[in-house]
Amino acid sequence: MGSSSSPLGLPLNEIILEFLLHHLRFIPVCFILLPLSFIYDLVTRARNYVVHSVNSAPRAHDRKVAKIQAEVREWAAGDRKKKMCNARSGWNTMSFRYPLYKNTSTLISTNTLIDILEVDEEARTIRVEPMVSMGEITNYLLPRGFSLPIVPELDDLTVGGMINGCGVESSGRKYGLFQHICVSYEIVTADGSLVVAKKGTEDAESQGLFYGIPWSHGTLGFLVAATIRIIPCKPFVKLTYMPVGGFKDMTAKLQSESTVAENEFVEGIQFSQEMGVVMKGRFSDGPPKNREINEIGKWHKPWFYTHVEGIGNKNEEVTEYIPLREYYHRHSKSIFWELEEIIPFGNNVLFRWFYGWLCPPKISFLKYTTFGAVRRIYERRHVLQDMLIPLTDLEKGLQVFHEKTNIYPVWLCPFNLPTCPGFVKQKTGRNVLYVDVGVYGVCKKDDYDPRKTTRELEEFVRSVEGVQMLYADTYMTREEFYQMFDSSLYEWLRVKLNAKDAFPDVYDKVKKEARF
Repeated sequence: MGSSSSPLGLPLNEIILEFLLHHLRFIPVCFILLPLSFIYDLVTRARNYVVHSVNSAPRAHDRKVAKIQAEVREWAAGDRKKKMCNARSGWNTMSFRYPLYKNTSTLISTNTLIDILEVDEEARTIRVEPMVSMGEITNYLLPRGFSLPIVPELDDLTVGGMINGCGVESSGRKYGLFQHICVSYEIVTADGSLVVAKKGTEDAESQGLFYGIPWSHGTLGFLVAATIRIIPCKPFVKLTYMPVGGFKDMTAKLQSESTVAENEFVEGIQFSQEMGVVMKGRFSDGPPKNREINEIGKWHKPWFYTHVEGIGNKNEEVTEYIPLREYYHRHSKSIFWELEEIIPFGNNVLFRWFYGWLCPPKISFLKYTTFGAVRRIYERRHVLQDMLIPLTDLEKGLQVFHEKTNIYPVWLCPFNLPTCPGFVKQKTGRNVLYVDVGVYGVCKKDDYDPRKTTRELEEFVRSVEGVQMLYADTYMTREEFYQMFDSSLYEWLRVKLNAKDAFPDVYDKVKKEARF
């Protein structure tokens, strides 16, 4: 006897199973993943403390790089039938999808590159391995009075991901993207050579490689270390929340605040067609005696975006003083607003007080336990996209996202995109303000189709000379992809470094068919 079918075309028993797995997912997350995440972080911190105390990372780094070189040379001496990629587990990447290409590739042991190597306070640089996370860097630098100029807000984001992919943050209006604060990259190429690509060098190949690595997703070589700028910082951020109205008001306010030299940080959150909040921040030594500190990172505090929404609903400008590290990682505790989908009661005051100290769960653990049935639900309804468009096109962009997805909140992060060679290159000959439009959540529109809708969004982004962050689902054809991105330098480097036989093309790594 056959089972009845649902309007989705799936057997009713499968729909019921998916519903239960999805809506009861909070049980394993709360009782298994949260404690495991907390223990994992404790162990990692203890391990890092020992490594930093005995200063063993630089010596170990040389051994790790030599092992990677040996593995690459072994591949080069073999039949070369398989292309190479890093050995990082698919569930341990920040993309929601699992990379299928790893199943048919030669895996190279870059997943041991997890250490901070050195800080040069005089030169104001930090040298790190690519698997070092933003949370580890802020823990290390802030007590020393320094910070990265750009700190992407989720703790688990890694340096390698921000370089080989993309990193943006609210200080981007001043410093650009994460790649623009980097000084040099060290990579192992297809023949096992260790090459240093530096900014400002007279060596054309080194300079070209420096600009070619960002957004290349490991298809030019294996990143083994990066040297990044650091800046002096203060212990607090003076943050001002400024409620605005609709899309036109949001665009105008972001444009005006992004041009104020004194603003170190600028971001916006659009909560509906009618209401949003723009935030501007500056480094501060602390509040005056009659003002309090808002420690937004405390376990019992409301999720940051709900705090911002409350201010927006009151329609009153508010200024607060927030500890710097808590500001940097303000969206970590609730993974922007994604955790509400997994733990609907996660912002409840009782949950925060009694369980909030375990949050957030590790994103990699969540991904590892996203089973097929749950993944199918995400496939059908969940949107996870960051589109980078000129700030002058934001009003139109917000309207397009509203019509196609109707998902709120929407994260808005302006950044300066300088004129320089590379995969992402704007052609005006001057620095231009762009904005990251971050849309994360469940689409409830009846006519939503993941492929059709995403392609429509991609078409709009191409039409305004914007780009799509490539961790997300990409449905473009190869021709459309290379209309969006400039492959001229990239293709030259692929030939120069003999990378075509060694590594897949970027498109072949990020297209939807390469992930499940």
